[in-house]
Amino acid sequence: MDIQQVLKEAKKAIESCESQQQLQDVKVAYLGKKGKVTGLLKLLKDFTLEEKKSKGAEINSIKVELEELIEKEQAILKTKDINSKLSNEFIDISFPPSSQSEAKVHPISKTFDEVISIFASMGYSVAEGPDIESDFYNFTALNIPEDHPAREMQDTFYIEDKDDNDLPMVLRTHTSPVQIRTMINQKPPIKIIAPGRTYRCDSDATHSPMFHQVEGLFINESANMSDLKGTLIEFCEKFFEVQNLKVRFRPSYFPFTEPSAEMDIAYSIINNELRIGEGDKWLEILGCGMVNPVVLENCKIDSSNFQGFAFGVGLDRITMLKHGLKDIRAFFSGSINWTSKNGFGLGNY
Repeated sequence: MDIQQVLKEAKKAIESCESQQQLQDVKVAYLGKKGKVTGLLKLLKDFTLEEKKSKGAEINSIKVELEELIEKEQAILKTKDINSKLSNEFIDISFPPSSQSEAKVHPISKTFDEVISIFASMGYSVAEGPDIESDFYNFTALNIPEDHPAREMQDTFYIEDKDDNDLPMVLRTHTSPVQIRTMINQKPPIKIIAPGRTYRCDSDATHSPMFHQVEGLFINESANMSDLKGTLIEFCEKFFEVQNLKVRFRPSYFPFTEPSAEMDIAYSIINNELRIGEGDKWLEILGCGMVNPVVLENCKIDSSNFQGFAFGVGLDRITMLKHGLKDIRAFFSGSINWTSKNGFGLGNY
């Protein structure tokens, strides 16, 4: 049993490796189940107890030494491979693109810019907030009860971390927390929209675990339901590019607005094509209402002097309707072919 000879051979084999695969073969040859070092351990059965102790310790020592050498050589070879790829695999950014690789704007990005532009023309500014929110901003301040279904695990993504008040943190289920943050930090009048990503435990052709919303908030001393309806009708007519859009408002319920309503737009299907704004069929498009006085008071706004309205629109939904897209999951597939087919060139943007 020449332990040091095995160590010497192994070191030489490791040093001669020129690739990660060669190094892996050496590792198996010496440290694998049928490797030479493992074989030395099997020979200990023929030695005395004292010899087993000394020889066993020596074998374990070279095993550890070889493992460390292999790990260091692995890092060197890995770095070598990466540098080789960086030097040999590159994109010549000066090379003119072909017509097939024309850059396209994603439909959601186009909708974002259109929505912001439309509301900006009405005097709204854009407000933003974090995607990870506390229970207070996402639920409590919005008058959502403790036993409301929206708080259940099957509807909301909870995070293990907690805020300073030991309340749970969540991936925001709507952009309404941005409204709360704005009302707490800004005195009326307030006129903002809050576009952004939101998250819920839902996934099918028309629902995604991550999706996009824009919510609006207008607060002053005289805002009323007729202002809300006029704002939303003007937005829908501009976005869908339909004059005299046929709409209706149905009574509904949301904890953060009172009274609350859902807005429907008329549509028809002609030659298997959806036509927005005409026909006798109705399609729900958004939720809205007058801000609940409880929410105003939660944000330290005197509800006896101020009132306002709020609304929320699913950006993915209106994008699908406007451009005839049927599966929301395709928005997040990252497919270049899909974006090339359904995106918008800079000339149409």
